[in-house]
Amino acid sequence: MASKDIKFPPQSQDSQPGKEHIMDPIPQAISPDYKPSNKLRGKVALVTGGDSGIGRAVCLCFAKEGATVAFTYVKGHEDRDKDDTLKMLLESKTGDAQEPLAISADIGFDENCKKVVDHVVKEYGHIDILVNNAAEQHLTKSVEDITQDQLERVFKTNIFSQFYLVRHALKHMKEGSSIINSTSVNAYKGNPQALDYTASKGAIVAFTRGLAQMLVSKGIRVNAVAPGPVWTPIQPASMPAEMIQSLGSEVPMKRAAQPSEIAPCYLFLASLQDSSYFSGQVLHPNGGMIVNA
Repeated sequence: MASKDIKFPPQSQDSQPGKEHIMDPIPQAISPDYKPSNKLRGKVALVTGGDSGIGRAVCLCFAKEGATVAFTYVKGHEDRDKDDTLKMLLESKTGDAQEPLAISADIGFDENCKKVVDHVVKEYGHIDILVNNAAEQHLTKSVEDITQDQLERVFKTNIFSQFYLVRHALKHMKEGSSIINSTSVNAYKGNPQALDYTASKGAIVAFTRGLAQMLVSKGIRVNAVAPGPVWTPIQPASMPAEMIQSLGSEVPMKRAAQPSEIAPCYLFLASLQDSSYFSGQVLHPNGGMIVNA
């Protein structure tokens, strides 16, 4: 995609999680020129929030590389996107990979995360790659506008779920496995309009670094990806319509990314042959913004 000023039509959605199938244009989940090389053959991956956005792009990328893929979604809100993603995964499935699996769950609660992990292990026997990607964001004008309910909800979805899923998945992961957490450029530059979201993303950076040191002796690598503005459902679901038109205009490349441009970061971190010397690190696909690590 050319690095030029790209504007999206003004649009908004009135609930979260957002819906990909009603976005205009539909986000690009995989590049038509993508050339797989079997990097994840025989691996089992669990991706939270895999029905749309970056999660969908990661699922498709992993499937094309030979992985068996399971993903979570929110029932009643993301059913159509879930069905679309399953269809894409079935079309992308290669070699001896097993059928993809969609699991409905509110992963802000420990018991639900345990059920998700148990379901994946029952189907596939183990987990090689855990991608903690699900996220929730709300824009507010003042810290005084952030209610207790909103704060708890954002932290449950964005960071508590990562603790819960790791806690339950670890016993089913072995040496060479990979955990990849989705943080955000907001954790590095700050965002006063999404203060609770930004704080939760900062917590993910610290969680990634601490967990990496905790698990290094087990041979399990833990890393993160901190995207800049990306054309995903969380944007129209959390922003007023007029803000969508200028999405990404603040970065040096003057545009938002497509999910297909972010997913290869997750593939790199998931592939032991490519990133065996990476742990506790964050990749920054953010359109050229310079951030301090």
